[in-house]
Amino acid sequence: MFPGDLFLRMLKALIIPLIVSSLISAIGSLDLKMSGKIGARAVAYYMSTTCCAVVLGIILATSIRPGKGGNVDEISRPTQGARPTTTPDLLMDLVRNLFPPNLIQACIAQYKTVLVPPTDEQFLAAMNATEGPINKTAIPLSEWRMKYEIEPSTNILGLVVFALVLGITLGKMGPKGKPLLDLFSCLSEAFMIITSWVIHLSPIGVLFLVTAQMLEMESFEVIVGQLGMYFLTVMLGLFTHGFIVLTSMYFLITKRMPFQFIGNMAEALATAFATSSSTATVPVALACLEDKNGIDPRVTRFVMPIGATINMDGTALYEAVAALFIAQVRGISLTLGNIIAISITSTAASIGAAGIPQAGLVTMVMVLDTVGLPAEDVTLILAVDWFLDRFRTFTNVLGDSLGAGIVNHLSKKDLSEMPPPQQFVTIPPMANPDDFTIEMEKELNGMAVTTAERSQPAEDVWQSTSM
Repeated sequence: MFPGDLFLRMLKALIIPLIVSSLISAIGSLDLKMSGKIGARAVAYYMSTTCCAVVLGIILATSIRPGKGGNVDEISRPTQGARPTTTPDLLMDLVRNLFPPNLIQACIAQYKTVLVPPTDEQFLAAMNATEGPINKTAIPLSEWRMKYEIEPSTNILGLVVFALVLGITLGKMGPKGKPLLDLFSCLSEAFMIITSWVIHLSPIGVLFLVTAQMLEMESFEVIVGQLGMYFLTVMLGLFTHGFIVLTSMYFLITKRMPFQFIGNMAEALATAFATSSSTATVPVALACLEDKNGIDPRVTRFVMPIGATINMDGTALYEAVAALFIAQVRGISLTLGNIIAISITSTAASIGAAGIPQAGLVTMVMVLDTVGLPAEDVTLILAVDWFLDRFRTFTNVLGDSLGAGIVNHLSKKDLSEMPPPQQFVTIPPMANPDDFTIEMEKELNGMAVTTAERSQPAEDVWQSTSM
């Protein structure tokens, strides 16, 4: 476990600086019109694949009916309960976290609304009003007192919004914003080099992470027994969506077979399975896309950080299947309107799910609340959620990667009409103290620094530039 923990810590340390610097440098190097085109194509891809995942999950759950004949009392539940919350609170927390008041705090914490159970005085008043014995949980959540907490979890969504706005601003400033844009471009390149070093440790790190989780598994009987059909339904949906729906979209749009592309993403997909975190996989995925699949860095560093934040196909499919499974176990018949509501809220919840392990459980409460199912029923699927979470993350990263390839293909013509990505020329210092080092970017036709410029004395350069 120790080597795997070290590998995971290295990846997490790279998340914030790499995502922020990559987004700012990618967007700032594009003009506003080009940024809009790439962004529109990426968002269109994200929404279409997420909707396909939700629809596929609903079709599988209604046709296979994994919860039919089940009994709530027969399914073992973990002792931990679901955090009491309401759908409006979850949605408003999502919007609030888009605009963090403190960027430093956003690196380590995010905003969360907490519902406080009624006090004894409020409980007695409610019992007197109803003239009969009631339980504290019978008091509606809307009447519970609200308080606000800062949860120790990185607010990736807020940092992404900040990076988007700053990148657009620097691109709009032109020459005035170029020095700061060059700084973020240099930071992005530096962290990509560090990422390439960390990737060399991925085989050992992944092996220890997966082995540790398998050894910690309490009982495999729950997976194949009580929740067997639910587990198989979700796995079938994830496999169908990842290797049939997404690959078909890639083939139809790019006219290329996706197998080599997916094979080149093996390290990123293995890291996704081992870490159960889309955001932790971003550094490895960027390296695989740029170095092995030849995707333009201006596309990958724009599309991947956003995709790791809002594009959660596997989570959307899982939440749709889980809601229908819980309803079937409880013997509740859902109408067409309920199913449509599940599809809409599953899509919204997957966008709001942070790219961290088991974040879908929090947004799952919102989906259950939409169709009137108790939030406590989330505990019915907790026994297998840790294992399914790895396959959901695998599907999420696969979808993000194929999306980057599709957006790159659709944007090739537009990108070819723009200057190439920034290349920085660094020249070692001269032995002669009268000479100086020229460290500048050559933008015109990719010009290289000539030998004459390297050895020209400082006085001659000053005279030639002043004429």
